[in-house]
Amino acid sequence: MYPPELVQPMKEDLTSVGFNQLTSSSDVDEIVENSGESLLLVVNSVCGCAAGNMRPGVKASLSNDKKPSTLATVFAGVDGEATNQARKYFLPYPPSSPSIGLFKDGKLVHFLERHHIEGATAAMIAENLSEAYNEYF
Repeated sequence: MYPPELVQPMKEDLTSVGFNQLTSSSDVDEIVENSGESLLLVVNSVCGCAAGNMRPGVKASLSNDKKPSTLATVFAGVDGEATNQARKYFLPYPPSSPSIGLFKDGKLVHFLERHHIEGATAAMIAENLSEAYNEYF
């Protein structure tokens, strides 16, 4: 578990652009089941690839004409219950932090694991997500 004062700025990096911070398993269930047509669910983390690549890439992807109607995030290593529940919706993919799941009508349709995020630039992540938005919405 990380100290709240350490992770708060990292959480705000996404919540400040409209992401709902989920902290319990019921929060995750509710948003997946009631998100409507589309949901982007991000597993945030303290690692360098989340700060340098993932969060900036996710935020940049939201400038695409088509984008998810619902945005949500859990924080690995802090919101354990919510993170574990989110990972159930990501199956068959193994646990990965950071990671990004795109849902359409409550079903996972696109997923970026840590190994897709590490070594990728923010622009590459934004492009990957934008292409998925264009394909599914």
